[in-house]
Amino acid sequence: MTDLQELAELFAQSGLTLAVAESCTAGLLAARLADQPGCSAWFRGGVVAYHNELKEQLLGVPRSVLVQHGAVSEPTARAMAEGVRQVCGAELGLAVTGIAGPEGGTPEKPVGTVYLGLADRDGCQVIRCQFDGDRAAIRQQTVKIGLLMLKKRLRLSEIA
Repeated sequence: MTDLQELAELFAQSGLTLAVAESCTAGLLAARLADQPGCSAWFRGGVVAYHNELKEQLLGVPRSVLVQHGAVSEPTARAMAEGVRQVCGAELGLAVTGIAGPEGGTPEKPVGTVYLGLADRDGCQVIRCQFDGDRAAIRQQTVKIGLLMLKKRLRLSEIA
């Protein structure tokens, strides 16, 4: 069984739905999820919000968060995850924002810095990752970690 097949089974068992908000992966995460037959039962859709204006307008990320913390930050990932969950009417919202490179990094946030946020009705978990490699590798690693976050969350719902 592939990771995506396992994820689909976990979603089917949980009855939960998912929406995604993507910046640095630009739809790659949604595409991977949609590769799984039957995903329409649990995958509501998503928003690719590369530009900050779209993060504000479509996902409800406060301008003050973007100004104070930047697009690649824990508060932005949290707001994106919570926003896409609300906008798409899903129980879970997964957001990714980061610097895929090759440019755009700073000493505080070098290329490969990625924040992933996973929101549900009880709150939002955000993790920061530092990936190596070129743009494609960083984007692929981001998707991989996002899928792992979902599997972990869904396994927890099995226990509860």
